[in-house]
Amino acid sequence: MTNTGQMQVIVATGNTGKVQEIGEALAGLGWNLRPLEGLPMPEETGTTYEENAALKACTVALMTRTAAIADDSGIEVEALNGEPGVYSARFGGWDSDLERNVYLLEKLRGQTNRRAKFISVVILAHPNGQVESYRGELSGTLLEGPRGTGGFGYDPLFVPDGETRTLAEMSVAEKQAISHRGKALAALKEAHQQVP
Repeated sequence: MTNTGQMQVIVATGNTGKVQEIGEALAGLGWNLRPLEGLPMPEETGTTYEENAALKACTVALMTRTAAIADDSGIEVEALNGEPGVYSARFGGWDSDLERNVYLLEKLRGQTNRRAKFISVVILAHPNGQVESYRGELSGTLLEGPRGTGGFGYDPLFVPDGETRTLAEMSVAEKQAISHRGKALAALKEAHQQVP
């Protein structure tokens, strides 16, 4: 694909942390990224990351007649048979990151297998119906308690393979370089920087 210049793109999320990460990851494309304002997000009824991300991006693209980018991501914990997966953002029915982290730690109490992986699928939906999909993964280990004040979600519990710090102890740039969402966004950016 060719560089699309000053393409207008709405970031289809209410999560300000994701808006910042996506904006920084796609810097240099020359796109005008705008936060989602004044529009309700569709309910995430999909059973896969791809379905949920497409639901959000396509709905916003159709409603605004502007390209829209959305991601769906989650953490899959080996000892919990892949839970919470696509339900990571509402795991246990809790509303806050802190409550979900506490709930996850309770479910893992006494478990020696602390392996987990983050998965992210980024969808770029165009108003003409074209949809692009990009996927990234990050494997690591869950701690028995949170460390760090950066990031969001399960970042304070997650130490990526080859690291000693949690994602919440890293700068945004450090996290972006290795994260599941960073990998998916890097693939999107690469696709749009290619010259035919």
